[in-house]
Amino acid sequence: MRVTFTVNGREESAANVWEGESLLYVLRERIGLPGSKNACEQGECGSCTVYLDGVPVCSCLVAAGQAEGREVRTVEGLADGDRLDPVQEAFVECGAVQCGFCTPGLVVQAHDLIARVPRPSDAEIREALAGNLCRCTGYEKILDAVRLAAARRAGAE
Repeated sequence: MRVTFTVNGREESAANVWEGESLLYVLRERIGLPGSKNACEQGECGSCTVYLDGVPVCSCLVAAGQAEGREVRTVEGLADGDRLDPVQEAFVECGAVQCGFCTPGLVVQAHDLIARVPRPSDAEIREALAGNLCRCTGYEKILDAVRLAAARRAGAE
């Protein structure tokens, strides 16, 4: 089947998509957006999180055909050209990126949280990121990055 959807503001198509092919696979292998990572393929780690019609989803659990006619925004789509999104900048500045495998999903989840809750508490940050696993950072630098991004978005820094 052919799947056509909008990715990061551009219409994209993939031909000969197998019925069981995931959105993650199509994004990475057919469209050439390697930002979302393939770690568990079971929706347990959050590394493949993208927006689907404005809602964060694990793209490994979404059949590519389900994206037909819909809007997808990946971690690459958060940046404005060469300018990183404030959440992306904060992750870099705070050292919240180590191996980088979990980072795309964490950035998308943090971006969503800050859009919904401009000044999240630590408990709200932890709850929002609970579905994203990181094995390198110990999470403290990730929490620092989310706090910094929220403060900058709120103009409080």
